[in-house]
Amino acid sequence: MAISCTVPLSSRDDLSLAYTPGVARVCEAIAESPELAADYTWAGNTVAVVTDGSAVLGLGNIGPKAAMPVMEGKAVLFKQFGGVDAVPICLDTQDVEGIIAVVKALGPSFGGINLEDISAPRCFEIERRLDEALDIPVFHDDQHGTAIVVLAALRNAATLLGRRFADLRVVISGAGAAGVAITNTLITAGIQGANVIVCDSRGIIHAERPGLSGAKIELARTTNYSGRTGGIKEALIGADVLIGVSGGQIEESALTGMAPGGIIFALANPTPEVPPALAHKYAAIVATGRSDFPNQINNVLAFPGIFRGALDARATRITEGMKVAAAEAIAEVVADELRPDAIVPSALDPRVAPAVAAAVARAAERDGVARFRPAPPPPAPSAGLTVPSPLIPPAPEVVSASL
Repeated sequence: MAISCTVPLSSRDDLSLAYTPGVARVCEAIAESPELAADYTWAGNTVAVVTDGSAVLGLGNIGPKAAMPVMEGKAVLFKQFGGVDAVPICLDTQDVEGIIAVVKALGPSFGGINLEDISAPRCFEIERRLDEALDIPVFHDDQHGTAIVVLAALRNAATLLGRRFADLRVVISGAGAAGVAITNTLITAGIQGANVIVCDSRGIIHAERPGLSGAKIELARTTNYSGRTGGIKEALIGADVLIGVSGGQIEESALTGMAPGGIIFALANPTPEVPPALAHKYAAIVATGRSDFPNQINNVLAFPGIFRGALDARATRITEGMKVAAAEAIAEVVADELRPDAIVPSALDPRVAPAVAAAVARAAERDGVARFRPAPPPPAPSAGLTVPSPLIPPAPEVVSASL
């Protein structure tokens, strides 16, 4: 990780333009029209990658210092795949109110907030309240990035198998951040809530189950209309699709009740809920979260393009429509290349991020969250401050280059 200059700084004139007195003109322009910050500062292309270190990869609650390498890696992926500058920020607090207060205060410095590796259920409230408080996109990647790529993969798997997407019977093992987001995204995309069953460590979530709280109350309301009860084995009877985002192991005996020729996405890392060799006995298409097996469900297919598109549109938030558009764009990249072992693009496919960015920007406009983008600033002068701009007040007649 490093920060580097985008303009030369080799003369007194360069220095007077990049710092005082030249910078004062830009400050005055932004003070008069705050929306110009997106064009005249790094904020228009920079995202904060924020964590509290409470749910880092498969490592758990390892704290903010140990989380920094992961956040730095995420920043590299943003730049490499989306051309988005990202700053890793690891907070030494796991208090909901403290996290919200800090991120709100940081808001003016960034064009978007990527929440990362914050444990459930706190992550739901943190994202919701920041989304309400800030006028820039807030996106918890562990939730929505996973859900978007799952949707893309499931759309292509259904197409390949000749299944009608809306009629798929889906079981989701795991009711944490990813499980909740996947459920909501699949229903938004057209799968009927009646055909979705969600299981947590205590079994099937249903409206009559005592002790439900928070997001699980909503899951009970929007899924499993028939009120099926029991554990994962009962949930999988007749299921077309199993999506594992729990980290727990699923016994082979539970898989025997699935409908033939189905789909298994076992996404826990590093150990999938169902070993791929076993999953292939009961499913026609298998995906994991690992890079050493075919069909990797990888968030890097989603977040760089999503933020690229959101920043380009100057979006105030990321809507459900933008998420579905991102999934459709990912799926479309390999629509003419589908095979049982290739239902999503490679994480290194250069076509993905531009396609996602364009789709997200269009969806932002459709959903009414895209703001007017000012004309790009004129090229910076080689020296002095004499180039006029319609967006910046005229320079004084004489400007000293001394400091």
